[in-house]
Amino acid sequence: QVQLVESGGGLVEAGGSLRLSCAASRTLFSFNSMGWYRQAPGKQRELVAAITSGGSTNYADSVMGRFTISRDNAKNTVYLQMNSLSPEDTGVYYCHAEMTLLRRNYWGQGTQVTVSS
Repeated sequence: QVQLVESGGGLVEAGGSLRLSCAASRTLFSFNSMGWYRQAPGKQRELVAAITSGGSTNYADSVMGRFTISRDNAKNTVYLQMNSLSPEDTGVYYCHAEMTLLRRNYWGQGTQVTVSS
């Protein structure tokens, strides 16, 4: 059983920063990739950023240059550093982990991020 536990969400003013953490219950090398998704009210869940087991990253265009995804393999934790936040970044942020060959996907419970204008 894989567990992903997010933390670090909260309320912040526009222009501020937050760092989200996702602690996995097993080594990050179990997963081909890990990432962060978000879901705003009334919208579909979308990919924000992802990082592979080899360290390659990709970002949604809307967060490029503002958000940084990273991983600490020793702590089994993935981070999302979010800078220059805007109200459009408001939503529930979910941690995701994928085992590609086994076709398994895992999700955290989500953490709320609210950016006030």
